[in-house]
Amino acid sequence: MRIARTIAEVRAAVDDAKQRGHRVGLVPTMGAFHEGHLSLMRRARAENGLVVVSLFVNPTQFAANEDLSTYPRDEQRDAALAEAEGVDVLFAPEPAEIYPDGFATSIHVAGITEVLDGASRPGHFDGVATVVAKLFGIVRPDVAYFGRKDAQQVLVVQRVVRDLNLDVRIEPCPIVREPDGLAMSSRNVYLVADARARATALHRALDAAAAVHRDGVLDAESIRSSALAVLADAGIDPEYLELRDADSLAAVDRVERDALLLVAARVGAARLIDNLLLKGDA
Repeated sequence: MRIARTIAEVRAAVDDAKQRGHRVGLVPTMGAFHEGHLSLMRRARAENGLVVVSLFVNPTQFAANEDLSTYPRDEQRDAALAEAEGVDVLFAPEPAEIYPDGFATSIHVAGITEVLDGASRPGHFDGVATVVAKLFGIVRPDVAYFGRKDAQQVLVVQRVVRDLNLDVRIEPCPIVREPDGLAMSSRNVYLVADARARATALHRALDAAAAVHRDGVLDAESIRSSALAVLADAGIDPEYLELRDADSLAAVDRVERDALLLVAARVGAARLIDNLLLKGDA
């Protein structure tokens, strides 16, 4: 596996692969790899001739009061894990390589970035959209892989690709969970033992809502109430727990089309998110 620090290096590797007729797969990450990341790499490895994994803790998607300085970093460990999965190029640039002096461009996706995490973290999705567009321009992948845990992020990236006519296919991949249901996240390392046990309530809350929905309940407030009760029992006051249209993120009163139940909550030192798709009949 090659570790590329510069745009020129990763472009040279991609140009060589494309000249040999290989398809290029990209897995964008911020490092601190866990099984969720590795599952994306395996999917990319199975489907592409060249696999590029970007490892870049993107400063523009962190607010001033967020955990940029303490975000978990261990490049040596990450590189070993990526190499074991058959990754060809680990693109690990310094911030100045991505945002050189004078950088003054930002991408804003209206509407879907102004709710949920967008409301809680102003500017976050501008940073996501901008860095993803830059990575697509640098790597020129045929396909890029994203985890469904960050469901709103997936929708934002899909909108960027559609609106800017970018020639890349977005492949959303399943959430990978711990045996007790907790969605895998790099921020799980912040959880001490008590908080780690309480954090499982997020998935249990979603499961409770899914059970109510399977029983034929379509009313959004009834579905939300079943999930909120589980969180309350665990002493968790969610930042949000909302039922939204799975395509537009518009609020829904009834599950008549596919809908996402999305939750964000601070548990101990960690801000965690999770979601579940509820299938509609329409």
